[in-house]
Amino acid sequence: MDCREILHGSREYEETVALRDVVLRRPLGLIFSSETLKAESSDFHLACYGDERELLACLILTPEDTENIRMRQVAVREDLQGGGIGTTLVQFSEEFAKERGFSCMTMHARESAVPFYERLGYERYGERFEEVTIPHWKMRKELVER
Repeated sequence: MDCREILHGSREYEETVALRDVVLRRPLGLIFSSETLKAESSDFHLACYGDERELLACLILTPEDTENIRMRQVAVREDLQGGGIGTTLVQFSEEFAKERGFSCMTMHARESAVPFYERLGYERYGERFEEVTIPHWKMRKELVER
């Protein structure tokens, strides 16, 4: 498995948009707007590929300030969920963020994904809230000892 950064606007980026659409947006009746996709141009885009160079999973990292970076839009191909690819990609994203000087990863996790993130050391904080029509929790993980 090959996890790496991809460039916004590239062919690889377009593949991640398609994967996010199938896994995250369409099931909720949502579509990406051109403004939403344009706003992602300053984010970090990470993807995992299989042996045949097929896209397996992707996520976005959005810097919030000099210490905190937000993980979002985590998508694993539906036929591969539960096989460790998401864990590999999240761990890769944590190292990626640390290498760029970030010390804390935050996210808005779908309630159904909270146990997955808790197994990876993330903690819930705040109150449950609704986002894109479904329950979410704010979560965070310290990436470096303070």
